[in-house]
Amino acid sequence: MVAALAWLGLRSVKQVRVQFCSFEKNVESTRTFHQAVSSEKVRCTNLHCSVIVDVRHTSPEHCMDVLFGDDAHLTAHTTQEMLTAFTSHIQAKGAAGSRDKPSPGTRR
Repeated sequence: MVAALAWLGLRSVKQVRVQFCSFEKNVESTRTFHQAVSSEKVRCTNLHCSVIVDVRHTSPEHCMDVLFGDDAHLTAHTTQEMLTAFTSHIQAKGAAGSRDKPSPGTRR
């Protein structure tokens, strides 16, 4: 899973919010996602993207929220869930964008 986080890019992302209680036992996945998104390599893919971390001792439900530039919103509770949704969204936007662009041999 860590290898899958290495390619993560924030080009189309407006905001990432990670929320968890640091004392809970089952937040390792959320922390892993936070570390990946906060890495310098990933942050440099979009300097205008804000990464917000909400660490509370009041035992909030741990979750990861991603807000895209087109106002699409993803919420997940595990890193695997977020990676799957994130990849699906990026691929769907890429496919929609490629349909809008004419191919090199096509005239308009």
